Amino acid sequence: MQTDHSEESNESPRMEGPPDGWGRKGDDGREQTNMDGREPDFYEEDDMEEIGEATWTEVCETCCCHSASEWAWIFLAICLLLFFLYFFLLGLDLLATSAKVLGGCTAGNLLGDDTNPIAALMIGILATVLLQSSSTTTSIVVALVGAGSIPTRQAIYMVMGANIGTSVTNTIVAMGQLSDPDQLERAFAGATVHDMFNFMTVGILLPVEAITGYLYYLTKSIVSGATVKEGEDWVGPIKVMVDPLAMKMIIANREIIGDVAAGASCSDYYPVRCIDPENPTESTCQAGLIGCHLQTGICPAFFQPSASQRDDEIAGGVCFFIALVILVVCLIGLVTMLQKLLLGMSTRIIYKATNINGYVAMLVGAGITVLVQSSSITTSTLTPLVGIGVLQLEQMYPLTLGANVGTTITAILASLVADTIDALQVALAHLFFNLSGILLFYPIPFMRQIPIDLARKLGRTTRIWRGFPILYIVIMFFVIPLSILGLSTVFEQQTAGYTTLGSMLVIFIALLIARWVFIWNYRDGREHCVDCLNRRQRKSVAIRELADNMELVMAKLTALSDHTGLPEDEEDGEYEDHDEDAGGSRF
Repeated sequence: MQTDHSEESNESPRMEGPPDGWGRKGDDGREQTNMDGREPDFYEEDDMEEIGEATWTEVCETCCCHSASEWAWIFLAICLLLFFLYFFLLGLDLLATSAKVLGGCTAGNLLGDDTNPIAALMIGILATVLLQSSSTTTSIVVALVGAGSIPTRQAIYMVMGANIGTSVTNTIVAMGQLSDPDQLERAFAGATVHDMFNFMTVGILLPVEAITGYLYYLTKSIVSGATVKEGEDWVGPIKVMVDPLAMKMIIANREIIGDVAAGASCSDYYPVRCIDPENPTESTCQAGLIGCHLQTGICPAFFQPSASQRDDEIAGGVCFFIALVILVVCLIGLVTMLQKLLLGMSTRIIYKATNINGYVAMLVGAGITVLVQSSSITTSTLTPLVGIGVLQLEQMYPLTLGANVGTTITAILASLVADTIDALQVALAHLFFNLSGILLFYPIPFMRQIPIDLARKLGRTTRIWRGFPILYIVIMFFVIPLSILGLSTVFEQQTAGYTTLGSMLVIFIALLIARWVFIWNYRDGREHCVDCLNRRQRKSVAIRELADNMELVMAKLTALSDHTGLPEDEEDGEYEDHDEDAGGSRF
């Protein structure tokens, strides 16, 4: 088997100009479509043995041996890839900024609550989902700790929640591949492997931290005697490239979110007041949720003098929609260009080129995240690559872990120029939380496989029903956190009535879960659920293809009529006359 592959690779495939789809042709002369077909490792790992392992010589020959015309097309494709990648990053930036405008006041109110560990975790999740940025959530939490608004231990639980909430962005990006079931399955698994790691790490470390204070005392001992100094925040190179265009559209006033978390009200900042409404600047306006550039003083396009809170939130919603459109268009462009470049390239060549040591992949993921200053951007950019089969799920997993560590390094760099030691302690707690999770779920092979297998199962569910990713996001990032937060709030009232009500609700929910587990495992609940999702998917496909199927049926009927010589449709009157004649003949 291996010998056959080696013999086939002695002659590297070449393109004669730009053929259809810029694809490469295989040795048999036919256009190969490996990248559009199944990914062997994703479905059946045993197939990898049949594929065989390529050599680095084959990889170099395939990637580097081209004619002048091929290099010209490759250069053009790379330029287009960079174009789509830039606007994809711009879309992610606009998405996060718009989310801060839309949910800034709500997130600020959530973060300002002094509450128990479970509620703090849920607040961290919800605030990060609303703000679309764990870095923003962490920086606000750090500021609140420095101001004495919340204790450091509560901040640690909020940071754990921020770690979970940040993974919603790449799950949304995975939905951009809804049109292709194969790509959706792989992309959704690549996105949710981040979720599975975060959920399981929190599930273990949250009770450990609540009982022992492991992260609190560890980081407290590290920062003991440390000093920090005031200075400017470090800005990554990607942000420098994307921000000039993004800030011309909308700028989120992050100070409001921090002030609301510290006890202020959003209504205190409205209506927006400007000394010169015709020429608004940062120094002449008291801004609301949408602010102006601090350095240049220029206000963005969505800034409105005399705006109300509702006006700013509507502007944020419009910009959020624009960001989603940019993301979808650029995602389609990225995936299409990558498929054109890789079409026909042997799967074993691609896997060899991307198969690096897991610990090296972590360093790569951390390094990329430090550059872009956002784990969401890193994982969201890599998710489409998993979707088209360039990255295996086993490679996405360590890259995701590295991204988790990289975003904490950014927070540590920011805390080093803060004016409080508590900021450094919270940033270090975030770092050691992720490092502890990596030690639990990566070095030991069977532990490493748990989040990967769970993500694969979630990916396969999208084949049953393509709407599952939407249901997953709503339940995991909104329904469950809000429900647990609501229950926690009931218990925090500390009255006999509320405590009794909360206890009854907990018992009721526990019984519902127990009944669901029993039905799922012992009353064919799994089969009924799969059948229901299959029916929904078949109905959706049938409705979508109804027009095409009707055209096909009419074409077949026309062909049958021509073949059999049946008369064409007659007028209603003729039919009635014919029926009368037929009736008369009967009698």
